[in-house]
Amino acid sequence: MICALCGRRLGARVEWHHPVPKAEGGTTTVPVHPICHRAIHASLTNAELAALGDMAALAAHPALASFLRWVADKPPDFHAPTRRAKARGMLIQPPRT
Repeated sequence: MICALCGRRLGARVEWHHPVPKAEGGTTTVPVHPICHRAIHASLTNAELAALGDMAALAAHPALASFLRWVADKPPDFHAPTRRAKARGMLIQPPRT
């Protein structure tokens, strides 16, 4: 199975994301890595997710661009803390080790 956000192979843990949040009337779900799921919700509000409407638009969103570049070469079960900046749309990645 493949992550609907980053396109990497999924690992042992899979989470299910509503491209249109349930609070905004969404019913369908797609599989994502836990770290990708946290990045989505750290970067965008439910209203912003509903306005985008699909995973292709979400993956192209500038707020997630640096995250997607950073996570591209990580293994499927990679985990790191996801931090939200004071202003949405500014996802802060952990320092590279």
